[in-house]
Amino acid sequence: MGGERPPPISGGGAFAFISKGWREVRDSASADLRQMRARADRELEHLLASASALAGPPLPPVAAGAPIAEVEFVRKRIQPKIMELRRQYSSTVRDAGWAPKAAGASLRVDLSGITAIRNAIVAEGGGGGRWGLVRWKGHADDEGRKEWEVVRMIRSGLKEFERRSLSSEVFGGFRGRGEFVEKFKLSLKSLNKESQESKEVLPLDLTEILAYLVRQSGPFLDQLGIRRDLCDKIVETLYSKHNGRLIYHSLSADRSLIGNENMTDELDLRIARVLESTGHHTEESFWKDHAKYKLSDNRRHVAIVTTASLPWMTGTAINPLFRAAYLARSTKQKVTLVVPWLCKSDQELVYPNNITFSSPEEQENYIRNWLQERLGFEANFKISFYPGKFSKERRSIIPAGDTSQFISSSEADIAILEEPEHLNWYHHGKRWTDKFKHVIGVVHTNYLEYIKREKNGALQAFLVKHINNWVTRAYCHKVLRLSAATQDLPRSVVCNVHGVNPKFLKVGEKIAADKEHGQQSFTKGAYFLGKMVWAKGYRELIDLLSKHKSDLEGFNVDVYGNGEDSQAVQMAARKLNLSLNFFKGRDHADSSLHGYKVFINPSVSDVLCTATAEALAMGKFVICADHPSNEFFKSFPNCLTYKTSEEFVARVKEAMASEPSPLTPEQRYSLSWEAATERFMEYSELDKVLNNKIGYSGQDGKRSKVRKIPLLPRLSEVVDGGLAFAHHCLTGNEILRLATGAIPGTRDYDKQQCMDLNLLPPQVQHPDVLIRDFEAGKSCQVVST
Repeated sequence: MGGERPPPISGGGAFAFISKGWREVRDSASADLRQMRARADRELEHLLASASALAGPPLPPVAAGAPIAEVEFVRKRIQPKIMELRRQYSSTVRDAGWAPKAAGASLRVDLSGITAIRNAIVAEGGGGGRWGLVRWKGHADDEGRKEWEVVRMIRSGLKEFERRSLSSEVFGGFRGRGEFVEKFKLSLKSLNKESQESKEVLPLDLTEILAYLVRQSGPFLDQLGIRRDLCDKIVETLYSKHNGRLIYHSLSADRSLIGNENMTDELDLRIARVLESTGHHTEESFWKDHAKYKLSDNRRHVAIVTTASLPWMTGTAINPLFRAAYLARSTKQKVTLVVPWLCKSDQELVYPNNITFSSPEEQENYIRNWLQERLGFEANFKISFYPGKFSKERRSIIPAGDTSQFISSSEADIAILEEPEHLNWYHHGKRWTDKFKHVIGVVHTNYLEYIKREKNGALQAFLVKHINNWVTRAYCHKVLRLSAATQDLPRSVVCNVHGVNPKFLKVGEKIAADKEHGQQSFTKGAYFLGKMVWAKGYRELIDLLSKHKSDLEGFNVDVYGNGEDSQAVQMAARKLNLSLNFFKGRDHADSSLHGYKVFINPSVSDVLCTATAEALAMGKFVICADHPSNEFFKSFPNCLTYKTSEEFVARVKEAMASEPSPLTPEQRYSLSWEAATERFMEYSELDKVLNNKIGYSGQDGKRSKVRKIPLLPRLSEVVDGGLAFAHHCLTGNEILRLATGAIPGTRDYDKQQCMDLNLLPPQVQHPDVLIRDFEAGKSCQVVST
């Protein structure tokens, strides 16, 4: 065996050798080789005996005291050469049998020992004596000399033995039918069958455990300033040492599925095999059904994580939904929309018209049906849910647990965080920039404006401002601000990346066509639509109308909305005897709203009012404040802005006395989601990320990480890592969470959310694993490992 590794098997497929089968093959081969060597020795003795018979009659016994020159010659000169020949022949057979050979190679025995025997005999025969009686035949060798008959017979005998015994390569390179080869092939077949049917998985060894520990400690090490590339290098070094000593049949089988993946991917598969052997299983794993697993089609994965969901008609529910639909139209990326799931008690507080859902699948169907009614194409993206809780004080949904864990590691490529500061205020989990290659934040809300209206608002706004800077710098690579109304954040740029529902553009086109045919489309006056909370512009509207009540005599405004402050708003309007008519909230695309000519939006807390863009798309007048949040709309002729209350009165009279101008094709396109998606791709640098194919090779499109390990990390990265580490530590303390306004128990999701989303309890759950197989009654299944 020589202690060497066997070469790969050609022609019969690659077999994974395990220790038990290897010993069987080695013992069988050794027995066959011993038989071959014994047979060779017997034939060699036979040939030498035949050569002695041909040389002459047997020598008479040597009498005592008689000359023994010939005997001494044989003992001293011939016998050592024969022994040397035997050793060389045995060594050659052994080496030829187990040393790696190229296909088509054959065994050759070194006959230099026989040549030495011949030379010795010739030299001795030159002096006469009994050896001089040997006859030479007329057979000439390549050098023109006569060859001794004995040597020729030995050579021809050895060649015949070589042809018969080594008619095939020991490892299947030739196709002989020798007993040894047939037996070896049968052993290989039995090994292959055993390796395919065997379910035994070897336990993890120390190097594997250390490698996996270093990999799982990546976020912690990153907070200390140690780059991920360096951690990956340590993992590869540890695992490569393991691979140099042992070959696992289970891992070899999986390599056929994924191709030439890196060491860390092989480690994942190894861990997966061990988990499988313990009884742990998941639908998303590689090992459950190999037939279902397909190699990646090299499309990038984009996960859009937002803080609200339909049927809550808010901007953070509608705009990310359209963004997902339009990004999914491209063939370069796959898209997953991740939205919050609320328990039924919270659904009753948030969703309008008493709409509730008993399961995430039911809410997903509602979302898709709503979207399909407004799109002219089929939206091909996935919807996932993460647990959330509604905060009455903040009037928003707060994530419960680590939101990043609800995006599988195989899809953790590009993340779009809608309201990144909101998502990360109390985020206690894996750092987004550790899990994803590119993280983009989209700022929707001017939280500082809302907070200033609360008690001790100035102090709270100061703290929140710095917290927002903290979390966005720690968790985002790029930040997009919809308007300059938001606070200036690190790595941020201002750009409107929102569009309007195509249905609104169709309404505007219809109104323009009716106007060309002389038909009157606008039969109603002014209206306001929005969530009925004071911060959404209701305070400003009541102040303007009460201050100029006499100037706007006979001017009525219809108000549509639901919210926590609806009773207070209506009471204030009645107390001031204002001409405000209140109705329940409804979709802006509702046909009952198409006849209004003027949309009034006095809010200065919005970042970019979606309702304003929708009203412009329908060809209406829009009266709004001259504010950074409305900067994008100023270029439209139907947008009338005001700076003072007197200008507000003038704008109202102007709008009521005239007709809005139809939108040009360029103006309609700038409001569309196609244009908004183009702006998003450009300003977020997502187009560069997709076109450069970061993390993929340029030849065949397969994944290949380029690892560059600098001597020292950059200072900015050390600072970002330190900020993320400090935030992770602070958000892990329940007392500090409660002191800063967090909902109790939101560090992890609760039992009810576990049952609704079919999750493992937080105490035993593993990141990136969602349990889809659950028992009747939706009880939470605990998988014991």
